[in-house]
Amino acid sequence: MERYDLVYRLYDEYDTKALREYQEFVDIFPAVDSRVALEHWQQAHEELEDRKDEIRSDFAAGETFAEIAARATRDQAFTALDLDAKYERAVNVLVLDVDETLRSAGGTDNEIPRETLHVLTEFHDAGVPIVICTGQTLENVKGFAIQGLGSEIVHSGNLSIVYEAGTGVFTPGHGAETKQLLYEDLDEEIRDVFDDVRARVLPEAPENLRRGCHLQGNEFNVTMKPNYETGATRAREIIDEALVYLIDLLADAIGTALGFDAERNVAEPDADEAGDRGEDAGADESDLVAIEGEPIRDWTRAFYAAQDSEIRAVLEGEGEYPDLDADAVPDPLADVLERIDVAYYEADAAEIGSLELNKVVGVERALEVLGIAEPFALVMGDSKSDLRVMEWVDETDAGIAAAPEHASRDTLEHVLDTDELVFDRGKSVDVLRTIYALNRLARLD
Repeated sequence: MERYDLVYRLYDEYDTKALREYQEFVDIFPAVDSRVALEHWQQAHEELEDRKDEIRSDFAAGETFAEIAARATRDQAFTALDLDAKYERAVNVLVLDVDETLRSAGGTDNEIPRETLHVLTEFHDAGVPIVICTGQTLENVKGFAIQGLGSEIVHSGNLSIVYEAGTGVFTPGHGAETKQLLYEDLDEEIRDVFDDVRARVLPEAPENLRRGCHLQGNEFNVTMKPNYETGATRAREIIDEALVYLIDLLADAIGTALGFDAERNVAEPDADEAGDRGEDAGADESDLVAIEGEPIRDWTRAFYAAQDSEIRAVLEGEGEYPDLDADAVPDPLADVLERIDVAYYEADAAEIGSLELNKVVGVERALEVLGIAEPFALVMGDSKSDLRVMEWVDETDAGIAAAPEHASRDTLEHVLDTDELVFDRGKSVDVLRTIYALNRLARLD
């Protein structure tokens, strides 16, 4: 019988809804010191096994179908079938963003739900490595990972943390490779820019930003966070202001690194380049026509507005959008800007990071340490930084992507254009259960 027919029969002939309810109760029943409660759990466990035994005895691959029915809905099971038919591969690594993916403000009380954590432990028990890939600091991630998944899993050697959106990788249990500071590989010019911004960002900020924002405790990236609840109106307002301020501060730091004229905000011609044109290095303003009269800050704003429609919208809303052609940004400035990322997370954060240290770079290094030579990953995330990883696995035939319904527009479009694995706010467990079913089905091939 065709596998699709078997799944139709499974969900038509058996009370799979009740089966899933028993499974969820057994899986996440809290540890309590109560004889009555434990007896109730034991009764539920026995009923669960009896219902699974019916399926086990009625299907040739009864164990597989019993486990799928106990965890996946009909729709999830058929989606898993479609994925199995398309890729003919099991997922062998999970690459998971945290904020607004595994947990969601307003959807999960900003905590990873217990059912999600339990499914992750089941993947771990099945030998599937977990890569937590986040913009958060390492200490934050280690804290909730140990609290949610347990120290044994975190230190199993089968879990890696890509933190600060790819500036570092932490993979406990791998000796000298356990912690890798990828930002140390950047050249001195870029490190100097970040050091300059970090040293000035709060001391030189306007009073309302100093009171309304704080710096996330990053090792390398510079991230301004609101002193208000994420998503709140005041958080949105302060982060919009912080974005403009951070872009301007970045421009100043780059100008200092490149030796831009502080008074005119233009670059003096490079001596070698001037010599090649038969000109004097101390040329007058006529030799600076490409950038004459245009402040570095305006060029920098124009550059990032052209890169990201959300950043442009914020600049326009703040009345700070410059009327400049981003394609005309002076080459010395553009060469540096093209290496630095400015990220905007509405009502949550404004951040600068290195484009040479993105989540893709971090994930590649994590997979290398974990020894996964031929990855087929589930990538789950909601932002532009997650989208880069999704596009990378798509281009290299190395995985599939999933995103919450409130993900950034480009991220959501990518997911809809590939496998349509979109889940409701706070319900990342739905996709994880689909992939659980996929992996069970893949074992039958």
